[in-house]
Parts: sequence; C-alpha cells; structure tokens
Amino acid sequence: MKLLDLTIPLGIATPPWPTYEPLQIKYFKRLAPNGANGQVLTHSNHLGTHLDGEIHFYTAGKDIAELQMDFLVHDAAVVDLSDVVADYDIYTSEMIEDKVEVKEGDILIIHTGFHHFGWDMPTADEVRYMVQHPGPDREFAEWAKRKKLRWIGVDCGSADHPMNTIIRDWMPRQAKAARAHFVKKYGKKLEEVFTDDKYQLMHIEMFPHGIIHAECLGGDLDLILNRRVQIGFFPWRFVDGESSIGRCVAFVDDDEYEGLMAQKAELPKTKFGDAYNPQHVKRLNAQVKARE
Repeated sequence: MKLLDLTIPLGIATPPWPTYEPLQIKYFKRLAPNGANGQVLTHSNHLGTHLDGEIHFYTAGKDIAELQMDFLVHDAAVVDLSDVVADYDIYTSEMIEDKVEVKEGDILIIHTGFHHFGWDMPTADEVRYMVQHPGPDREFAEWAKRKKLRWIGVDCGSADHPMNTIIRDWMPRQAKAARAHFVKKYGKKLEEVFTDDKYQLMHIEMFPHGIIHAECLGGDLDLILNRRVQIGFFPWRFVDGESSIGRCVAFVDDDEYEGLMAQKAELPKTKFGDAYNPQHVKRLNAQVKARE
C-alpha cells in the first residue's frame, strides 16, 4: 500500500479563509546558543488543507477529537467537474453521478479544478481561488444527506458557493459579476438563488447531520480523478477543536502506485513537487471565455 498526498503546502504565504488569522511563525530558540531550534506558531484552524468540524457551526456537535478513525478513513468517490462548471457556477448531484459511482456512506471528493489557482501553483490567483469558485445549492445538500455521506472534500476555499457566504458583501465587484452570470445562465438573480434561508447551507444545514467537509485539498489530486479510491483525513486529536489543519491522503496498491508515478513523471510539477494538469485550467478558462 502506498500513499498519495492530497494536501497543499502550508507556510506563511498560505492564505487562510478571508479575514481569518494567517500562519505566523517566530523562533523562540536557536541552535546557537540554545542547542536546538524552537518555534511558536499562531494561526486559525481554517488555513491550508483543513477539516471543518461540527462545532464550527453547530453548538451541540462533536469536536475534532470525537471523530473516529473509521469515519475519517473510508472508501471515496473522487469526481472531476472542471469540464462542466467554472467561475461562480452551481454544481449538482447529477453532474457528479454522471461521472463516478457514489455509494451510501462514501466520502466524496470534488475536484473543481480551482486548486490550480492556489498559492502553490504557477497559475495562482487568490481571489479566484477564494471568491469565484463554483459551489452547490440545496439540491446537492439534500442528495448528500440521502447518500449519508461521511464527509466531503473540495479543492477550493469553501464547500459553500462563495456567493452564499459573507464574501458576497465583502467583494462587491465579484458579486456584481456573479449576479450578471446568474441572470444569464440560470435566469434568476443571485439573491433569488441563494436566499437567506440557504445561507452557508453546507455548514449550517449539514453539520447537524454529521456531514462535515475538508477544504483546500490539492497535492497530487489530479492523478486520481473520476474513480473510487480509499481516502483518509488526519486532523489533530483536538479536544474542543472546532476545526483542524490536517493531512489528506489516498491509499493505492503498490502496482497502481507505480503507474500513477509514471503519469506524474509526464506532468508539470509545482515548486513543491506536486503534479498538476494544465488541461484543467484550459477547460475552466474556455468555459469562462464562452460566456463572453
């Protein structure tokens, strides 16, 4: 058994979710004269690849330490939607099930392609990554409940559509663009689609049902799209933690791993060594250009 890392690099340049505390590091001890290096870290939990826990939005929910390992590690469906949704779009359960089998009790990993705009990528674009990515409506949330999904992972800033969060108020230029897109594509105003009763539904409505999510996945995710594979997320055993930075991995057989590494060798790499597929960015940009 071999592991594929689906985690983005974490450093002081890693953007947290907007307005959250970034990673800050200082040395309190150095090799000279202390004989060892020691650091103090300050950061929020919503930074880099992280798992949102129930009590992030649900007072009566579990903390991170209460999550069992057989919940965090399980069979998963990994789906690529980069050819059917782009900036500000809404994805649906039908889009997902058209591409991969999703079983009851699965983990679901959604590849929007927007990890290509993460800070570690040559095509980095923090605003697009955090503010313009696609997201779901209530149809998807109700389907996820019926499927009794364990948890959901996304390769962008939030499991909610950014215009169904406070970002809609914080980024007025992008909200204006989203409003125009919604009228043209969906025949409804943004406020008519994401009404107040749907606000941050992937957090507020899902966490009481035990369906939480990991955000900002990446790493070698491009190697395992549109298939089933075992996935694990490993947060801290964090008592009273509302969320946690962690490591997300895919488990593959040794023979398959060799084939995946051969694929990786043919793809470009980030400066941190993760493979990425430029075709996903081309697909996303082509969809945006077609709207003009």
